[in-house]
Amino acid sequence: MATIHVDVVSAEESIFSGEAKFVALPGENGELGILPRHTPLITRIKPGAVRIQRADSDEEEFVFVAGGILEVQPGTVTVLADTAIRGKDLDEAKANEAKKLAEEALKNAKSEIDIAKAQGEFAAMAAQLAAIQKLRKTR
Repeated sequence: MATIHVDVVSAEESIFSGEAKFVALPGENGELGILPRHTPLITRIKPGAVRIQRADSDEEEFVFVAGGILEVQPGTVTVLADTAIRGKDLDEAKANEAKKLAEEALKNAKSEIDIAKAQGEFAAMAAQLAAIQKLRKTR
């Protein structure tokens, strides 16, 4: 069975490194599915869930990314994430609170920069909550 090596890293740490059968993640223009020997590709990724079907089991690894860059080579997938959180470490209450704070910041924004920052934070928290829901459905 063909596999592909996957590395998911953030500025703080390596989140996942291992062999996989399949990887799915939120690309800039929609959901991407990557199989072994995929055509080379570099693209931005949006906030959301990276799903990794491990080669050594039928389990899927979930990692939330808050955006970043994806590089695909025929034998390797590298996700360079702005922020990455393991699925098991996601905290729904904390994400809901951060989403509410972003909504308040958006209401109180006085400049275009403040609005853009609040919108970005709101989108990241909404994506994180969606990733939590996706993770919950698979378990």
